[in-house]
Amino acid sequence: MTDIARMAGVNVSTVSRALSGNTRVGNEQREKILKLAQERGYVVNPNASNLRTRRTQTLSVVVPLRHETGQPLSDPFFISMLGYLADEITQRGYGMFLKKVLPPMKNWLQLLIGSQRADGIIVIGQSTEHATLEAAAKTYRPLVVWGGHLQHQSYCTVGSDNVGGARAAVEHLIHSGRKRIVFMGDSKIPEMRLRHEGYQLALEKTARGSAEDLQVPSHMTADTAYEAMRAYIRDGAKFDAVFAATDVIAISAIRAIIASGLSVPRDVAVVGFDDIAMAAYANPPLTTVRQDLQHGAKVLVDLVLRRIEGEDTPSATMPAELIVRESSASRRR
Repeated sequence: MTDIARMAGVNVSTVSRALSGNTRVGNEQREKILKLAQERGYVVNPNASNLRTRRTQTLSVVVPLRHETGQPLSDPFFISMLGYLADEITQRGYGMFLKKVLPPMKNWLQLLIGSQRADGIIVIGQSTEHATLEAAAKTYRPLVVWGGHLQHQSYCTVGSDNVGGARAAVEHLIHSGRKRIVFMGDSKIPEMRLRHEGYQLALEKTARGSAEDLQVPSHMTADTAYEAMRAYIRDGAKFDAVFAATDVIAISAIRAIIASGLSVPRDVAVVGFDDIAMAAYANPPLTTVRQDLQHGAKVLVDLVLRRIEGEDTPSATMPAELIVRESSASRRR
């Protein structure tokens, strides 16, 4: 390693960082060092390196599901996010340990931290575990959470502008002539609660605040969302639009509305949130709020690696973009 450092004109520590995939070494310099090492047959012994640095070169990715035990990791949102995370983590020279946490969930995060099987932890979704995340963040730095940024929280989050994205979606429905707009979702979950806040803000801007806050509580699985909407229609509810907290809920609502003899968007307009891959191929194609999950995965990994190095990183909120498709076409058409 000393010879490689001399030929590259850098310190031995820089060579060590480059060979271990540390992002603090620039791409051009890292490529130069890797080429020199390859030419001279230098091979990194990961076990020896890990023993010396007390690191595992692994990141834990955890999905807590106290709120939704029936939601599988094959859910379209999880498939996309986990795929992007796996790509990003691998490119940074780390391995990924994936864990799904279901009830009973006592001390799940403390036990994972205590196992020392990973150098840092990425949590996908806050579920109902805000207090657990708060407690862990007081003593454990390399923890980053995908979710909604709440007031006075101490843990680091990465997420979309849930309030702004939801508000844009509902304002779009109002401008297209819809009067009675239903919110579908589970407002106990931080991200969904923020989306409901955006929904309420849009309603408050209607003429004299005439629009009602109409809610259909719904779990995040396709079947339960479908049944919730069928029951709402059977009860004789009058509405002409749905803003769903996720695309899975939105697509399930469309199925229920059509099965009940109504038309989308003629009778009921529907808007979702996420822009999962199937949203553009739903029937009709789904208007939704796009989250850039690929960029989100990159930011999650970048922040947790920086926190592993001791940096106290701030939370990051990404813009959300309204994607208009046929499911919310204006009645005026």
